[in-house]
Amino acid sequence: MAGAYDLVAIVRVRTNDALANLVTGEMLQVDGILDSETLIAFKVFSRHDLESMFEIGFERE
Repeated sequence: MAGAYDLVAIVRVRTNDALANLVTGEMLQVDGILDSETLIAFKVFSRHDLESMFEIGFERE
């Protein structure tokens, strides 16, 4: 990671309430985690699609 964030975690939950519980009830209780920012994806992509997106501009040797 580089930039404003130290770590990015991708989680999948069934409901918004489950996400709220995970972030505030569990994750923020872990020693060392001082703050969090939650971003919600409205569309899910396959692993193949994600890998393709992150390879844009990347040339293999």
